[in-house]
Amino acid sequence: MQNYLRKLINFWFTRVHPRIASLITTIGVAGLAICLLIVYILAQLSEEVWEKEAFAFDKTILLWIHQFANPTWDNIMLNITKIANPPTVVTIAIITFGLLWWKRYQQEAKIFGIHALGGAILSYGLKLSFSKPRPQLWQQLITEKTYSYPSGHALGSMVLYGFIAYLLASHYPKFAKIIYTFAVILIAAIGLSRLYLGVHWPTDVIAGYGVGYLWLMFSITMLKLQQSRFINSPR
Repeated sequence: MQNYLRKLINFWFTRVHPRIASLITTIGVAGLAICLLIVYILAQLSEEVWEKEAFAFDKTILLWIHQFANPTWDNIMLNITKIANPPTVVTIAIITFGLLWWKRYQQEAKIFGIHALGGAILSYGLKLSFSKPRPQLWQQLITEKTYSYPSGHALGSMVLYGFIAYLLASHYPKFAKIIYTFAVILIAAIGLSRLYLGVHWPTDVIAGYGVGYLWLMFSITMLKLQQSRFINSPR
């Protein structure tokens, strides 16, 4: 028994502990706690969706938002939601990758490319896995053919615009607060537009943000670790 405990302790300090310590150093205790909380929330939501259970507040929130509908808001929300439409997102991702590579930020370009591709795979893969129907509570202004859970627009906006905001804030730290504030407003507006247009349930948007945030934190962590290894490597 003592020999087994000794091996277990040795394994913890030689294999597990250094990795956890490195992770905490990179994203911080608060960041790790937020990620764990999001994982818990996603697990609870996903379990209910998998079992085809309905959330009572989903319908209540959508109907409450719809009471504010008018032609002016229709146009505003249609334009906002286009910012996270696949053609727009793909175009911005390609331009961003090209600019990073042209400016010789190869590490950032590679991680960004993997990050953007991974976000797309997560979005389509999870939608197919859960196969949740979209809401049909009123005559909608747009038609969506894919499944509802999680929201691809919420996930995609978090993944794309969140990573771009991080890159800009890293290169222009004096404007970091402005950059992050603008990114938060933009991402939140995109999620709200999906609810206003009635093409997603609130839980879809919450899940999209949650998955997108976790993938964003993972990609940023990988980039930071690569950069630290490059700085500390002998030349």
